[in-house]
Amino acid sequence: MDSIRYSPRRFAEVLGLSARELADAEGHGFVPPSATPPQRTSYSLTDLASARKSLNRLPARRPMRKQLFLNFKGGTGKTSVSTSYAFRLAEMGHRVLVIDLDSQGHASKCLGVAGEESERTLFDAIIKKAPLEQVIVKTGMPGLDLVPSNLSMSTIDLSLMPLAAREFRLRNCLKDVESNYDFVVLDAPPSFGLLNLNALMAAQDLFVPVLADFLSFHGLKLLFETVQSLEEDLEHVLDHIFIVINAYNATYKIAKEAKEALEKHYPEFLLKQVIRQCTKFAQSSSEGIPIFAYDAESKGAQDIQSVLDEVRLRIGEPSKLKLA
Repeated sequence: MDSIRYSPRRFAEVLGLSARELADAEGHGFVPPSATPPQRTSYSLTDLASARKSLNRLPARRPMRKQLFLNFKGGTGKTSVSTSYAFRLAEMGHRVLVIDLDSQGHASKCLGVAGEESERTLFDAIIKKAPLEQVIVKTGMPGLDLVPSNLSMSTIDLSLMPLAAREFRLRNCLKDVESNYDFVVLDAPPSFGLLNLNALMAAQDLFVPVLADFLSFHGLKLLFETVQSLEEDLEHVLDHIFIVINAYNATYKIAKEAKEALEKHYPEFLLKQVIRQCTKFAQSSSEGIPIFAYDAESKGAQDIQSVLDEVRLRIGEPSKLKLA
């Protein structure tokens, strides 16, 4: 992420300033004068963090909220959505921790971190009892940290099996960093096992990205049955469940029919905002750059922002994030 740069116009917009206000702020030295040429042409992520702090343009701190992105069906674009969502929260000044639960390490890659090179993963924290702080790595975006993943995570379900209180290991690990973050975003693999059970038991909000096709219904049915069993057997009730339609193309008849079916069967969970089909999502993810840094004016970025706005309203956030 070190290569991400903002144009002066975009930098001002992210901060919620006009071009004139940004120029005035620079005149008051939010960036050290030695680092400020007569005419700035671009700004780094570090500049953004410095400006937010100097100008006191940070959101209010809040109790850590744990949000899980999970679907038992693969191929729904869950990781691209979760990492872009997390990046945007950090861009707005929130303190965010992403936890990559998938041994393929795709969330790590989407945030510019080579998970296969990471010496430690969540395995070390919940199996070997290493402090979570020792597993967390920086992503290059100030305020956005990551618990990376690699193939060492592939045996974690077997390692959890004989342990006492095995369903609560992740929840207990997160207590150690409770005061350090506003949001924890958990990106889970498309399967059900003890690790995903841990994630469900730790989460307050569940995000379920789906495609607008009828194959998605089978995965949803299994997921809701699992959530119901958690409520009955382990007495864990999620605060919110958000179903979000991803890669939506309204020109396809099957997509419109599937959307109508979701609206009929899951009206209380389905977000009104859809994420439209956007090839730039795949391009940005392959380069390890979240969509907001890759193309903030793309359909994908605009739609993720609208999803975030709708979610904040549902969980009771008093103010609305605006796409800067």
